[in-house]
Amino acid sequence: MADLLGVSVGIPGFVFGSPGMGEMLVIGIIALLLFGKRLPEVARSLGKGIVEFKKGVSGIEDEVRSAHSQASRPAGSTSRPAPKTDYEELSAPKFEPPKSQPVEETPQADEANETVR
Repeated sequence: MADLLGVSVGIPGFVFGSPGMGEMLVIGIIALLLFGKRLPEVARSLGKGIVEFKKGVSGIEDEVRSAHSQASRPAGSTSRPAPKTDYEELSAPKFEPPKSQPVEETPQADEANETVR
């Protein structure tokens, strides 16, 4: 936030830089002590791993680019089939009102139902 206001607080924006010559020398000595005679083999397998990783990343980038190019095509140039328009007409059963008059229940029938419950 201090950088937004134009005030410097003494901390650089990028604290960790790439290692200098001294750091590279120390890393090389540690690698030589750890791996010794196997160091060329380890470096070769590390290089192969990095190459495979780059191939995988480029494959993913190609897929994203092709998906993006397909999505940005005009609507008329897609090979999608046209939707069907000959649908069957669906109908629900129709309501038919009762043909007779409603029957009134007698109070005795209601009392009989309450005693049974």
